[in-house]
Amino acid sequence: MSFVDKVIAAVTPPESPRARAKAREHALSLAEPGSWFAMALDHHQQIEAAFDAVENAKTDRHRRATQKWLAILLTGHAIAEEVTLYPAMASHGEKARTELAYQEQSAAKGETAALEELDPLSQDYLDKLRHIRGAVQHHMYEEEDTWFPKLQDKASPETMARLTTRFDEEFTRYVGRDTAASVIKATKANLN
Repeated sequence: MSFVDKVIAAVTPPESPRARAKAREHALSLAEPGSWFAMALDHHQQIEAAFDAVENAKTDRHRRATQKWLAILLTGHAIAEEVTLYPAMASHGEKARTELAYQEQSAAKGETAALEELDPLSQDYLDKLRHIRGAVQHHMYEEEDTWFPKLQDKASPETMARLTTRFDEEFTRYVGRDTAASVIKATKANLN
């Protein structure tokens, strides 16, 4: 973690695990099964499981493999949000939040790519992984606590249906239907 990252983390502490759990619980209660919102929440849970799998991997090979699964999930999820949900947020009066969302996702992609330059069994690797995880957790908290509930509240039923179709299409276009299923299965298996 860079000096600047440490300073930012010190002056802007993340929300508590309790606050994140409360936001998640509320978001789950709002999301209609099968909707873009429910899919996004499912992706968030898969991403958290993938972070666990990477951190708990014991060998170089296993850590690199789980890191690849994490990167696939993060990138596929980010693309789906960036081309469907964030433009909808912007068109429903949330342009400032949309710009922040794009910036956060861009930073996470860059930091995740930087993991490839580090020894996967080093402390530097774990420090960077935990830094990325903290940033991603904060981003998911923002989406679950405020951004996505507001979008769901403001969007028409027609927009909601379009977003659901497009969100699924974009995630699948990047990840692939078979890959998505195998990534989910592998991530869950690596937790055991």
